[in-house]
Amino acid sequence: MASSTTNPDFPPIRACIFDMDGLLIDSEDIYTEITNTILHEYNKPSLPWSIKAQLQGRPGPEAAAIFHAWASLPLTLPSYLAKQSALQRERFPSTKPLPGIPSLLTTLQSSPSNIRLALATSSHSANYVLKSSHLPALFDVFPPAQRVLGDDERVPRGRGKPAPDIYLVALGTINAAIRKEEAASGGGKREEVKPEECLVFEDSVPGVEAGRRAGMRVVWCPHPELLKEYKGRGKEVLAGLTGEHKDEQVETRLKDNGPAGKGSGKPGRIDDGWGQLLETLEGFPYHEYGMSVSEEVPLE
Repeated sequence: MASSTTNPDFPPIRACIFDMDGLLIDSEDIYTEITNTILHEYNKPSLPWSIKAQLQGRPGPEAAAIFHAWASLPLTLPSYLAKQSALQRERFPSTKPLPGIPSLLTTLQSSPSNIRLALATSSHSANYVLKSSHLPALFDVFPPAQRVLGDDERVPRGRGKPAPDIYLVALGTINAAIRKEEAASGGGKREEVKPEECLVFEDSVPGVEAGRRAGMRVVWCPHPELLKEYKGRGKEVLAGLTGEHKDEQVETRLKDNGPAGKGSGKPGRIDDGWGQLLETLEGFPYHEYGMSVSEEVPLE
């Protein structure tokens, strides 16, 4: 099923910015398996999606604190994190691309429209290496300078998703590359990418909110169980208006970040056309976003 509210009056997409966990690779399922392993060790029930939904997309320390408060395990938070980290080192190197992702990335990379690509993930550097190093063909489409990770110093502490910072930083890396190309060519000025010319790909609810607060268009491709959890609330998610994932100070600490009022830190409106729900990224509708592509290219 696809829920589309795209608007023909939008400018063509010139850049795509991707989340990683649960969007590019199956690491969200691995996170759940790891969490349940620890829960079952202490005779606790499996992690429900009502809690899982609150963990997705958040920086690791924030997610761990939310989980630890809910689980009431007979462990200190540092002890829990040590157990979690040991299991992550064991299991993250087995991540696999999710359906449609390899051909989507390579098709965008080879687009005649010169679509710019960037990565914006809440995973910190060590976990990024564990999850991605065995998948070089998948991640090589993202230039190293255009990979923004959860421990990137340019994303202020406490400003992870649903704040827009990580997506604005990712856009900044794209525009830095454009300026560098312009200087190297010695030619005419190259137009930088505006927030409204960016398409964010997300699986998590706080990630969708972050993209919307960055003034960007968003594709939401959630886990089937997350979609069930938000049944009847899809329009709120696409507008960034669900609210569950904002702390009490979020409205005061989200400040204007973008040019000409774009990326101001404000969510959207219901049915404003800036978001689309896709249950799979197979057969992605490039034309709806004004992107010129050749035939879908398989990943070698």
